[in-house]
Amino acid sequence: MAKQRFFNMYLTSAISVAMVLFLVGLLGVMLLSARSLVQRVKENMAITVTLKPQAQTTQVDVLSEYLRHARYTKTVRYISQQKALDEHIQALGEDPTKYLGYNPLRASFELYPLAAYASVDSMAVIENEMRRHECVEDVMYQKDIVNEINTDLSEAYLGIIAVAIVLLFIALALITNTIRLQIYSKRFIIYTMSLVGATAWVIRRPFVRKNVMNGILAAIAALGILAVAIYYIRHRLGIIVFPLTMTNILSIVTLVIGSGIIITLGASFLATNHYLRMNADNMYRI
Repeated sequence: MAKQRFFNMYLTSAISVAMVLFLVGLLGVMLLSARSLVQRVKENMAITVTLKPQAQTTQVDVLSEYLRHARYTKTVRYISQQKALDEHIQALGEDPTKYLGYNPLRASFELYPLAAYASVDSMAVIENEMRRHECVEDVMYQKDIVNEINTDLSEAYLGIIAVAIVLLFIALALITNTIRLQIYSKRFIIYTMSLVGATAWVIRRPFVRKNVMNGILAAIAALGILAVAIYYIRHRLGIIVFPLTMTNILSIVTLVIGSGIIITLGASFLATNHYLRMNADNMYRI
């Protein structure tokens, strides 16, 4: 009967910890998803580099090579005059050559910078570098929109981080209280062991070991639930939460398992220390 109560106590504790660690993993997914969204939005801010009509082929080739290997380039696309005309006709349904007798559109490059360079200051530096090339006629990007998007994205990202920190503290409190209640039932054993001369570490060790193992098992269970949830969202609902790269997966696994170990380890130390310092008169108080 005692073994069954002991098993039920640790099973209940493991389930509680697993649910809280699932919340921690969910917070990690939210942060990675927010970062991925911010990066995608920033890397879709195009810089249009229009070329002079008299630009020579060699000059255009040099500029093309430079743009493709520039430190700030994510992708770059060359649009010839004919290509620009075809896209204009397809978008607006009108052919300006019928009215003007010539193609007024310029050949250009569409440059999509890396997310780290998708800010007004960085784009201004890129603009200055582009204007040094003789074949460049103009460099255009929407400065107001770039500034507004960066401001809005920064505020949203900071808001998500703030919510994540608050929820993480709640998760920490829940796991700590769960372990403290578990060790509370063993307070008389702790007191008796201290009376017979057992050192603090000898008393702590079984509680720490069992709770850390409990935390690892709970973390594995939480990762399993999280994996099922992400699979359902991606394949059933068709929503791409965040890129399933090895780096992102390892980040989530490390976060959940690391949180399980660190929180249960810290909570076990705090709870056992609390009852080690407690005198006999307070043992009967809840």
